[in-house]
Amino acid sequence: MLPSANQVRQQFLDFFASKGHHIVPSAPIVVKDDPTLMFINSGMAPFKDYFLGNKPAPFKRVADTQKCLRVSGKHNDLEEVGYDTYHHTMFEMLGNWSFGDYFKKEAIAWAWELLTEVYKLPKERLYVTYFEGDKGDNLGADTETQGLWRQYTTEDRILPGNKKDNFWEMGDTGPCGPCTEIHIDLRDEAEVAQQGGAELVNADHPQVVEIWNNVFMEFQRKADGSLEKLPAQHVDTGMGFERLMMAVSGVKSNYDTDVFQPLIQFIASEAGVKYTGAMEPTDIAIRVIADHIRTISFAISDGQLPSNVKAGYVIRRILRRAVRYAFTFLNFKQPFLYKVVPILADHMHSIFPELKQQQQFVQRVIEEEEIAFLKTLENGLRRLDALEDSFKQQGNLIDGKTAFELYDTFGFPLDLTALIAREKGLNVDEKGFAVEMEQQKNRSRRAAEQEQSDWVIVHASEEQPRFVGYDALRAEARILRYRQVTQKGKTEYHIVLDQTPFYAESGGQVGDTGYLETPLSKVRVIDTRKENDLIVHTVLDLPQDLEAPVEAKVDEARRQLIRKNHSATHLMHAALRHVLGDHVAQRGSLVNDKLLRFDFSHFSKVTDDQLRQVEHIVNQRIRQQIQLGEERNVPIDEARSRGAMALFGEKYGDSVRVITFDPEYSVELCGGIHVPNTGEIGFFKITSETAVGAGVRRVEAVTADLAERYVEEQMDLLAQVREALGNPQHLIPSIQKLSEEVATLRKQLEQAEVQQLGQLKDQLAGQVKAINGINFLAAKVPARSADAVKKLAYDLRQVVPNLVAVLGAEIEGKPQLAVMLDDELAKGGKLNASQLVRELAKDIQGGGGGQPFFATAGGKNAAGLDAAIGKAENLVANTLS
Repeated sequence: MLPSANQVRQQFLDFFASKGHHIVPSAPIVVKDDPTLMFINSGMAPFKDYFLGNKPAPFKRVADTQKCLRVSGKHNDLEEVGYDTYHHTMFEMLGNWSFGDYFKKEAIAWAWELLTEVYKLPKERLYVTYFEGDKGDNLGADTETQGLWRQYTTEDRILPGNKKDNFWEMGDTGPCGPCTEIHIDLRDEAEVAQQGGAELVNADHPQVVEIWNNVFMEFQRKADGSLEKLPAQHVDTGMGFERLMMAVSGVKSNYDTDVFQPLIQFIASEAGVKYTGAMEPTDIAIRVIADHIRTISFAISDGQLPSNVKAGYVIRRILRRAVRYAFTFLNFKQPFLYKVVPILADHMHSIFPELKQQQQFVQRVIEEEEIAFLKTLENGLRRLDALEDSFKQQGNLIDGKTAFELYDTFGFPLDLTALIAREKGLNVDEKGFAVEMEQQKNRSRRAAEQEQSDWVIVHASEEQPRFVGYDALRAEARILRYRQVTQKGKTEYHIVLDQTPFYAESGGQVGDTGYLETPLSKVRVIDTRKENDLIVHTVLDLPQDLEAPVEAKVDEARRQLIRKNHSATHLMHAALRHVLGDHVAQRGSLVNDKLLRFDFSHFSKVTDDQLRQVEHIVNQRIRQQIQLGEERNVPIDEARSRGAMALFGEKYGDSVRVITFDPEYSVELCGGIHVPNTGEIGFFKITSETAVGAGVRRVEAVTADLAERYVEEQMDLLAQVREALGNPQHLIPSIQKLSEEVATLRKQLEQAEVQQLGQLKDQLAGQVKAINGINFLAAKVPARSADAVKKLAYDLRQVVPNLVAVLGAEIEGKPQLAVMLDDELAKGGKLNASQLVRELAKDIQGGGGGQPFFATAGGKNAAGLDAAIGKAENLVANTLS
């Protein structure tokens, strides 16, 4: 019987535990404090600071399985997913790590022992590679690794590899080094007899695949491209768990293993199809969904909701890709993906329990996203239908600009547009699409371009920089390092101090501002952020004497306002759970000196009465003047046993900071700044409650002076309303009476407008002229709304046969055009309302579109309305001739 995924994973962890490794949990897949990454995309990413020497590693030897996501940037596997047997968006990376401890000898010996003695993989099917050297980097061949491998396998299985395959680096800068890969040949015996596996290593053969990469971190790649020796030598290994399962299970595809089969069989059953593992469209779709649902679910459970920006957009794009495959190839016209989440949560519970803990929330978010995108799909299909006639007039071709619009606005990938086009007898201008796509990439690239120098070391220190801002607002410090950063033509500097009172943006709380003062200069700190575990101060100018001591001073007034809002956030979080229920959990926050914003899980609008209850509870706690309970370095298990609220998606160490405002009311894990006594908050007032996304609500509030000012402004507004109504004794009945009067007058006005349009219709019908065999009308009309213009056009079509009507109106100072065609004229193909209105709209500096028989356009130049109407007759006549 083949081992299960859970068994194979546990064998890896147990093996390295026996070799003295400390087993650590996976970091959240969503990255919080590394500006170079949106997601963890390799096993080494959570350990970058240890490799760079920014902080000491708590253990010399570590092993783990890390959730990783690769869908953008240098490492992008998205388009291969589902079409081959071994690429994935989310994957597990099994890793063993040495931070300045063991090196090549032990890493190679243990890799071979685990694969051949524990997993029993056949030695005659394994190939290994080593770095052959690179002249450009002035690096010779890694003969040490080559020699070590000779102890375990034959010379014909030890292969040299170039810089692309055997020198590993995460990005343009950062830790790097030569690596040795282990590949396995999973082909049938007959295929092996015809061609040796050595020729297929690193040749993208689906059954000759890399399963393990041992990276020997020796260097730091600097901004100028040069290499610098790291302070210590490290080992960074990564074994793709899904590929390992393929090898251990003796199958030809990752999707045929216990990792994916429970998902695949459920999807196939729900779709009513049989999964064969072939390259049929239904099989590809099932693989895409099985892969993508893992990425989507774990990203959401780790704190990243789908959205239209940055990391959220990546997740939404993956989710929509899965929906498209389900819709197109498996005929799922209703939400379906969310139903797969329980299968995944149960299957992964033993190693990643966070998904099971949030299963209901994750399902709800995915279902709402599916509902929204299925509507978008329908809109996109309608858009294609509306333009079908014009495409046929363009030689049965969907132009590149329209194909890109479908991709960018409606989420249609090129292959989906091409599929729909084929069904309609059309083709797609793929070259034009590629041009539009490249232009967008260039725009994005220019917006994100940033030049960043290497860190310049001013004072070398082996000690970790310290944050002293919990206890002080100023501190004497030394500059340890700085670098220059240029973006969009603006230059700023990043400074790291040996100790600082400046709080770096984290946990929703914004970074501190203030000053760095030396005897010769005073520079403004405009922001403070975390970069991995470094506290980075952003300044526009450097101090004149970088080696001199500096006094770091936080802007005290701003800090006081921030901490009031942060403590109020804790009080509000507890109040929301009390009023709405224990399902409320933080999903995001912003705490600055002006307001507090809190996103939380809840599936319906919070009523006005519930918001009043929350306000009442918070203000009651403020008046009670509860003392802050702050505990540092509390063992995390102890903190959780006391009921401390932890945020999903946050990475916590073995020791945490606990913030308490009454042990029976609010206990949270938090690294932020707080008031010593709730009485300092003064007053709390909610200003808005809105929906953020599926299952997530947002409350904004103000405190202290700003809360008082908000109430005063509302009272002033109320007084103005009273005065405008003549200071009635009873305000609400007066407003209701006024509303009823307005409704009555509006109805009378509409009736008068209908009567006026009826008279106008008869007048216009008398102005129709015959040209080239059709009835033509072009006129400027005194309509009050676009709907009125539309109704008039439809009414004219009812009384005038074979009509082409062009109507223009100036509505609230803006020009509006409408083109109406008789149905038979539109079907004839020579005239198209959408094309006509786009051409006429040039005179009003606008644009528009619609259906072949009716289309509208708006513009900015009302003075051009007469010109547009004036040229309509010639345009129609020329088109007909």
